[in-house]
Amino acid sequence: MRRLVLLRHGRTEWNDTGRAQGHADVPLDAVGEAQAEAVAPVLAALSPVAVWSSDLARAAGTAAVVAAEAGLEPVLDPRLREFDVGPHRTGLTNEQYAAAHPEEHAALVAGDLAAVPGRETPADVLARFLPALTSCADALGEGETGIVVSHGAATRVAVPAFLEWGAEVGESLGVLANCGWVVLEHAASTWTGGIERWRLTAWNRVAG
Repeated sequence: MRRLVLLRHGRTEWNDTGRAQGHADVPLDAVGEAQAEAVAPVLAALSPVAVWSSDLARAAGTAAVVAAEAGLEPVLDPRLREFDVGPHRTGLTNEQYAAAHPEEHAALVAGDLAAVPGRETPADVLARFLPALTSCADALGEGETGIVVSHGAATRVAVPAFLEWGAEVGESLGVLANCGWVVLEHAASTWTGGIERWRLTAWNRVAG
C-alpha cells in the first residue's frame, strides 16, 4: 500500500477575520502555530518519507514543523498553491469585496469567474495542482507514506480530480479545517476485484 496525506495549513490572522488569502503570503498566527505543533507528531507517527508543500508562508510554515518532527526537509512546490482570488478580492472580507467591487462580486456569486480579473478557475488550479500531486504519488514506493501540505479550496478540487470522480461528487465534500487532513491510499480492494487504485480513506481528520 502507498499512502498520501494531504494537510491543510494552520490558521492565519486572515483566516480568523474572514479575509481572502489566495496567493498572499500570510504567515501562521499563534493558533496556527499551535495547530501545526499538535498535528506534527500525529503525522510523523506515520513515518513519512517525504513532505511536499505549497511555497506560500502559511503552508510552508506548517510543513516545516511537520517535516522537522519527522526528521525531513520539506520540498516547496508553487504548483500546490491555493486558488489565486484576484487582486481586488485579496485581503478583503466578503462584505468588503461586495461593497468595493459589486460587479465582480455579483459575477463571482453567479459563477462567472472569467469576469473576475486575476481569479483562477478550478480548471486553472487543476492544470498545475494535479500534475504536482501525481508526481508526489508516483515518488512513493510500496509501503511508503508522503505528506502534501497545501490549502483548503485547492485540495477540495484536486482530490476528486485525482480520484477521477465527477465534479458533482467533489462538491459534496466538506470544508477542511485548519490543519485538517485527508488520507488517500493506493491498494487492492475486494470491491474492485483486486484491482489496485487510489481511494479516499479519510476526510478532515484533526489532531486531538
